[in-house]
Order: sequence, then structure tokens, then C-alpha cells
Amino acid sequence: MRFMMLMIPKGYETAKPGTMPEAKAVAAMMKYNEELAKAGVLLSLDGLHPPSMGARVHFEGGSPKVTDGPFAEAKEVLGGYWMIQVKSRQEAIDWAKRCPAGPNEVIEIRQVQEMSEFPEDVQKAAGQVSLGAHGPKLVQPYLSFNGRCEEAIEFYRAAIGAQVITQIRFKDIPNQPPGMVPPGAENKLMHAAFKVGETTVLASDGQCTGSAQFEGITLSLTAPSNDEAERLFAALADGGKVTMPLAPTFFSTRFGMVTDRFGVAWMVSVG
Repeated sequence: MRFMMLMIPKGYETAKPGTMPEAKAVAAMMKYNEELAKAGVLLSLDGLHPPSMGARVHFEGGSPKVTDGPFAEAKEVLGGYWMIQVKSRQEAIDWAKRCPAGPNEVIEIRQVQEMSEFPEDVQKAAGQVSLGAHGPKLVQPYLSFNGRCEEAIEFYRAAIGAQVITQIRFKDIPNQPPGMVPPGAENKLMHAAFKVGETTVLASDGQCTGSAQFEGITLSLTAPSNDEAERLFAALADGGKVTMPLAPTFFSTRFGMVTDRFGVAWMVSVG
């Protein structure tokens, strides 16, 4: 079940353009966000600029009319949100109660409507509308670490800033058929997802054989600057093997190839 936790800070409706939270509050909130991520329930989150920097489009009379912020009639406005995936409404409430919010802040919890909840005629009507281009929607890498998945994710978190989105262990699989879970692998990861930059990488412990093979595939990592490329390259090379040193090329100010300690090949460049 997906829920949105909507942060409503009192007084934000009249905040001046460019208003930002205090560093202390941000540090506490980032710790909370990390707890959500480590628990595997966080799907996305964002903070919002105040209404004074926004606009509203009204459709009274059948034609759109734009009103720039701030909005005098607004009593409450959003300051940000979290999208989480949990097992129940109560679990969403429990997570909201753990938020280090201030006395002037309120969190509203709203369940996301899933298409399966709509009547059949609505589902049929929605199925006739394409929200994107025809063909595949998304291609993502899916890495099988054969028993070292959690270790690998922790390495990528420290090395390249990976953010955990989901972690599902074999012991959490409902109605498991006999022999589905490798012996002793109950706490291993059946499925995981983590985000690096704008890309979501999927991963698993697979058959938990302890020997992962990543042949014929390379992940390409683009850095915003030479310094960042050098930092990321060095972090990935720690415990791994450099196959092409990071250096200037005709197509990038820095480019290099490295195989990390888990056998995953990387190309690092600046773009």
C-alpha cells in the first residue's frame, strides 16, 4: 500500500520567496529520511518552495486564469511530502509519528489510489489511454550478488551515495513453496532497489551461492565534474581492480574503467 505523508507547516502560506529551513531541522529530518530508506519503505520525497514562488490556475467560467502566489485565501499549504510503501494505514501513521517535526508542523497521511481499486468500467477506460510512448516503459539493470547483496548495497551507499528504496528478505515471502528459499538464506535479500543519481538499480542475493558473475555488462556512471569523477572512481576501485585509469580523453575530460570488489564493471566519465 502506498501512502503520501504531506508536511503542512503553519505559517508557510505567508513565507517569503527563498525561505529555507534551519540547518538543525534539516539534519534531524535527513536522519529520519535515512531511517525510512533503511527500512525499505521510502519511494520518494521532496521539499517545496513557499506559495509566494508558485502560481495557481483556476478554471472558473471554463477558461484558465493564473494567479501568482502568495494566495491570500490559503489557510494551509504543503511544505513537502514523502511517498512510502507499507503494509497498512497504521504502519504509515506509526512512521509519521516518528518524524522530528516541530510544534508548528502537521503531517497529513493519504493513501494513494491504485488502479485495481477502481470499478471495472473505470479500469477499462483508463486502459485505453496511453500515458507515454508506445513500447517498453523502462529498462533497468538487475544485479544478482549471490549472497552479498546487502554488503554490496552498503558499499555503494558509502562509495557513490546510493539511496536504498526497497529491501525484501526471503523470510518475508508469503506462502513460500517448499525449496524456494536456499537453505540458510532466510535473512538474505530476495529483492532490493537502490537509487544512484537519477537511476534505480535492482538487485538480489539470487541463489546465494557466494560467487557472482557479471560478464558482458558494464554500468556507466556520469559525474558532474573532474573532481567528483576522481572521487567516485577511487571509491569504486577500493578493493577492486582498475582496468583503465581515469584520464582525459577526446570525448570526456575524464574517463576510466574499474571493476569493483563485487565484480561489477563500471565506466566513469564526466558529462
